[in-house]
Amino acid sequence: MNFNEMMHLQGIYLAPYIQIATSLIGKARHSGGNMFRHQLDTMAILIDYGYIDSVLLKAAVIHDVIEDVPDFNVNDILSIDSESGQVYELVLEVTRRKDVIKADYLTGIKERGSHRSKVLKSADRISNMISLGFVTDPAFIHRYCDETENYVLPIAREVNMAMYNELFDLVKSRRQFLVGSGYFEMLKKHRERCETESKK
Repeated sequence: MNFNEMMHLQGIYLAPYIQIATSLIGKARHSGGNMFRHQLDTMAILIDYGYIDSVLLKAAVIHDVIEDVPDFNVNDILSIDSESGQVYELVLEVTRRKDVIKADYLTGIKERGSHRSKVLKSADRISNMISLGFVTDPAFIHRYCDETENYVLPIAREVNMAMYNELFDLVKSRRQFLVGSGYFEMLKKHRERCETESKK
């Protein structure tokens, strides 16, 4: 980060957005920790990749609030500053409605999402894939890797090849864990047993 980038970051009005994000402290994650930490981690990943867009960073800090806080008052976002309208729109872009399945939601971002929403979703998934290393449920890991490979990798490839490469390596690492744990062998035997029983 150069001096000008540092000064730009210094001028970003983040504290009120962080305050909103603290409402996620009680929201546990499958991998441990809580959703508040995930918001800040997503923002840190964006900065790590050189993004200093204030709207993007503010949205990263609160990107799960609307989805995960029941009856959240959107006016708490809209009343913050002159950029809060853009931040709110970006958060909406990456928020999955309850009546939309995950595949359709991610496909929507790929096909119709703004550049910012695709960058944010890529950083969000990098954070989630790193956390996946602490998940002990093989079926969940398998499903999440498939989802990342099928839907999120194409999004990342479109906006930032370095983020794509990190995600690709994370998926590869988690799949290697599944192989080493014997999960795929167990899955194969289970399917063979089901096929045998269905023929009886």
